[in-house]
Amino acid sequence: MSQYALIMLAAGIGIPTLAALNAALGKYMGSPAAAATILFTVALATAAIVTLTTGPQAVSRVAGAPKHLLLGGVLVAFYVLSVTYIAPTFGVGNAVFFVLIGQLISAAAIDHFGLFGAQISPLTFTRATGLAIMGIGVWVTQQA
Repeated sequence: MSQYALIMLAAGIGIPTLAALNAALGKYMGSPAAAATILFTVALATAAIVTLTTGPQAVSRVAGAPKHLLLGGVLVAFYVLSVTYIAPTFGVGNAVFFVLIGQLISAAAIDHFGLFGAQISPLTFTRATGLAIMGIGVWVTQQA
């Protein structure tokens, strides 16, 4: 389990880094949408290489997948486009702050109700308190 925690820690480090890099690219290019397109092109190439090396046959199963499961791509595009447009003027820290608060809220709801096939983990008073403390901690980091 510790290897999973380390991988997710690295992914967490990557989110604000992605936000800062793509916001800067969008500013440099004069088009946040173009920067997002470049990001998705590089991401597609990377994912394709990983897929080709780890099991390309899985791609053929997408036709039978429930269509709502494909909305993850829309959500990723929304995140990247919104942070690329907003971070240069709102600040990467502020943008990621609200992303983290949103993640805490949605993760608690998904776990509590077992949405999308997730393992059910009820939102107990203790978990809610922990989430509130995390939210307060994130908020404190953004105070001048």
